[in-house]
Amino acid sequence: MKPVKAVRIGNKTVGGDGKLFVLAGPCVLEEEERVLAIGQTMKDICARLGLTYVFKASFDKANRSSYTSFRGPGLEKGLEILQRIKDTLQVPIVSDIHTAEQAKRAAEVLDVLQIPAFLCRQTDLLEAAAATGKCVNVKKGQFMAPEDMKNVLAKMVHVGNENLMLTERGFCLGYHNLVVDMRGLPIMREFGYPVIFDATHSVQLPGGAGTKSSGQRQFIGNLARAAAGSGIDGVFMEVHDNPEEALSDGPNMLYLSQVEAVLRDMTAIHEITKRSVDTAK
Repeated sequence: MKPVKAVRIGNKTVGGDGKLFVLAGPCVLEEEERVLAIGQTMKDICARLGLTYVFKASFDKANRSSYTSFRGPGLEKGLEILQRIKDTLQVPIVSDIHTAEQAKRAAEVLDVLQIPAFLCRQTDLLEAAAATGKCVNVKKGQFMAPEDMKNVLAKMVHVGNENLMLTERGFCLGYHNLVVDMRGLPIMREFGYPVIFDATHSVQLPGGAGTKSSGQRQFIGNLARAAAGSGIDGVFMEVHDNPEEALSDGPNMLYLSQVEAVLRDMTAIHEITKRSVDTAK
């Protein structure tokens, strides 16, 4: 695969060494003890596989289908919880921000500011996130061509931040359905920045359960392995010890008990892909 820029995430460096890294955790911050246990399990799994781990959980899900959906503890309380998780697990933290005003405060705790797919073209938000100097991970919108993400990167580079990553999470095909065009992964890597595959939101059925999204968990492994063979630098997963009890996105979350097998396969495929000639030019 073509080399990409090394990116700083806290005291870790990812992307430039050709090794797979992992962003994973529950969709949203739930009961703190449970969330911490999920993070500890993911840290242990990644340690066994020799993978850099970044803990993920949202402090606010501001783009849910219904006003009745669980959103999380909010900015201030959520950042307090994430700081405690960071201190306990000693791993970097990633979470979503939704407004430019949140960027500076969130950057005091987060190692990666994540821009949700629906907001990936919001110039003020992108510039504010980039201006913090922290790593920024932008999820490609469900309405965006991979080639168009070059303009998204440019909005942040001109602010002076090249500590950037892009994430593929599927493209809308009709109503309540997403598909993944694997060609988009090597296309976005041509921009020179690490590319992440969101293996769990890619099987989401947006709004497919009426007041909330549904999903097809059974296809997570298939898409994750295919992405590892298409050329990626990292993988994003929402995971839970019991997705049926999750407060958000349960139908497209991976059971913790299934994570290690999927990551082990991905790592093996990724190593083969890394040695192959990049043909997407």
